[in-house]
Amino acid sequence: MTSDVTRPAAAAGPAAAPYLNLLVTMVMFGSAFASSKVVVEAMPHQMAAALRFGGGGVLLIVLAAVLRRRSAPIGRTAAVRAGLIGLLGVLAYNFFFFWGLSLAPALDGSIIVPVLSPILTTATLLMLRRERASWVRVVGLLVGLAGATVFLLGAGTDTTGTKRLLGDLVFVAGAACWAAYSVLSKSLLAGIAPLRATAWGTAVGGLGLGVLAAPTAGDVAWSAVPGLAWANVVFLAVGPTAIAYLFYYRGLRSVSASTATVMMFTVPVFGTFFSTVFLGESFTGTQLTGTVVMLAGALLAVLGNTLIERTTGLRWSADRQADRQADRQADRQAEEVS
Repeated sequence: MTSDVTRPAAAAGPAAAPYLNLLVTMVMFGSAFASSKVVVEAMPHQMAAALRFGGGGVLLIVLAAVLRRRSAPIGRTAAVRAGLIGLLGVLAYNFFFFWGLSLAPALDGSIIVPVLSPILTTATLLMLRRERASWVRVVGLLVGLAGATVFLLGAGTDTTGTKRLLGDLVFVAGAACWAAYSVLSKSLLAGIAPLRATAWGTAVGGLGLGVLAAPTAGDVAWSAVPGLAWANVVFLAVGPTAIAYLFYYRGLRSVSASTATVMMFTVPVFGTFFSTVFLGESFTGTQLTGTVVMLAGALLAVLGNTLIERTTGLRWSADRQADRQADRQADRQAEEVS
């Protein structure tokens, strides 16, 4: 009798582990906005980005070296591809990310980037015909973009006025960079162990950020940088960069990409919590409305086909089924490589 009871309980632990890994990742991602805001208030945004990903890149390289037996070595061609992706997903994205934080509240970034990025990614995949469109997904895109417009209008009516609006537009540019990174990385990084690709891309992107930050080094009164800012630099390199990526890839080994996408929508929740509690930031009423509309549109745009299948029992054509089977096969191959 005892063994019958304990076996399911024991099985529940491993079954829940991937979701716990992803949850840790989302908490880390959400905390990065408020933590980065503390750093950009103490130094130029270029230097803040370089310090975060310089340290994060080193830690990821160490992790990749420690776990090298679990993945195949990265070749020269693959290293070049990973480096190019790093210039987009690390250099370009974080240049806009930290620039936006120097102009607008962290709260705005924690909403715009993780919610608008999937919308832009889905729109790009549909335009390139790499995914099938449905009326639900198209409506979701339109609703999401409408929500983003309302959110930006709300930023313009805030007491900080033009500065906050400009920062939010910079966040939009960062979201576009992340969307492009998401689209290109799937093809350019196919067959490369995820941790090695991430370590290499982060290192190359971090070097690029260092080059951009070098001219600002003389403008920093290093002795006057508060200890709290340095503590957040260390936290950003360790938590939202190295640990977050490691837990993310551990979670993806057992959880579907669609499930991981849904969990990504918890990032605004955690980001809002940290920005409100630790920085005292707040929304305007218009921005709150835009957030709700944008989040609803993002869910429809990303998961529209799945929602139709689960609620109506409908299935797509044989071509659609073949595409989904090919995606599953690609996911399995990536898991085997990692």
